Amino acid sequence: MKTEDKLNNLEVFEELESNVRGYIRGFPAKFVKSQGSMLWDETGKEYVDFFSGAGALNYGHNHPDLKQKLKDFIEKDGLAMSLDMATPQKEEFLLKFNESILKPRNMDYKVMFPGPTGTNSVETALKLARKLTGRHTIINFTNAYHGMTLGSLSVSGNKLSRSGAGVPLTNTNTMPYDNYFEDETDTSKYLEKMLADQSSAIEKPAAIIVETVQGQGGIKVAKDEWLKSIQDICRRYDIMFIVDDIQAGCGRVGTFFSFENIGLDPDIICISKSISGYGLPLALTLFKPELDIWEPGEHTGTFRGNTLAFVTAIETLKFWEDSSFEKSIIEKGKKTRAYLEKIAKKFPSLELEVRGRGLMNGIASPRRNFGEEVCKEAFKQGMIMDKCGPNGEVPKLFPPINIDDELLDKGLVILEKSIESYAFNQV
Repeated sequence: MKTEDKLNNLEVFEELESNVRGYIRGFPAKFVKSQGSMLWDETGKEYVDFFSGAGALNYGHNHPDLKQKLKDFIEKDGLAMSLDMATPQKEEFLLKFNESILKPRNMDYKVMFPGPTGTNSVETALKLARKLTGRHTIINFTNAYHGMTLGSLSVSGNKLSRSGAGVPLTNTNTMPYDNYFEDETDTSKYLEKMLADQSSAIEKPAAIIVETVQGQGGIKVAKDEWLKSIQDICRRYDIMFIVDDIQAGCGRVGTFFSFENIGLDPDIICISKSISGYGLPLALTLFKPELDIWEPGEHTGTFRGNTLAFVTAIETLKFWEDSSFEKSIIEKGKKTRAYLEKIAKKFPSLELEVRGRGLMNGIASPRRNFGEEVCKEAFKQGMIMDKCGPNGEVPKLFPPINIDDELLDKGLVILEKSIESYAFNQV
């Protein structure tokens, strides 16, 4: 096949790119344009985006304010990459983040730029907890997902992801997440029993790491009381409490941090995904000032100083200066939830379960290939949507948090039609 012909299909990717590629299999098109909550492929077909770059595009594609700031910065020959040197953009981001996000929430944290992605933030959190306590073990939870590098992978639960490690994933203990047994069992009591029992073979850990809402794990939402119990256990046993807010943070569930209204006060917080707001790689590890025991250069990385990401991140923080933005996300979340509940009632034979908080939602079914088939049909009808859960059983709704009502409605109708198609084919 001639080169020019290959450019019109996906054979180049099949021939030259590794088998490890994933999203291209669920979204088999070449995308050439994006704006707001929409994408277009090279044929001109348009798609409503209920994927948001796996949560890295909470503010949509090519937001005009962010784009203009980025263009202006590039035109002035600003430093695109600065390692951890001082730049006006990093300075402004730190000040803005402190004034717009931390201080209004009475939060006092040091900011560390650990590397460009979420797994860098998690790796740093684990390393710091071990350095602080002198202990090696980390406690994580079933169905957790924290990243693909070895440390992050060791505290993740997905069998397929873990199988790619190539070495034993050690120095961790996995405990049952909230409602893991799908009954009234309080798994936080199980955790404390294991820590207190001198014969449990569970060593006192350096840290416990938790997601308030498990994204890749299937949109599992932990109860507020359970999360507070986990924090209380950490306090009683002198264990570092880490919240991984990489997917659920930056407004995805309504508030900027997913734990704001729960009463949590983590020792360490992991942030990435949409902190830059434009899809540019940036990650933060936040920790209490008294925990900042790093030696200069003890943890480093080439791409920590992504100045382009600082430029757009500064602009996104302006959204959070007005409480109306947070309220709009919560209202859209309620609207989405109500629509999902309506769909669940419409198809009782599918045993649908609505899950989520804010604009981090899913609708699960025990039926065979439900997630895969619904997402495939949605793609045909013009919507990008991913699946999640241990068996990919949950279509995952991640629209931009600033999506307009018309496009939100359109996406929800496509979801309903896709589920209807699945139900029809099960007859």
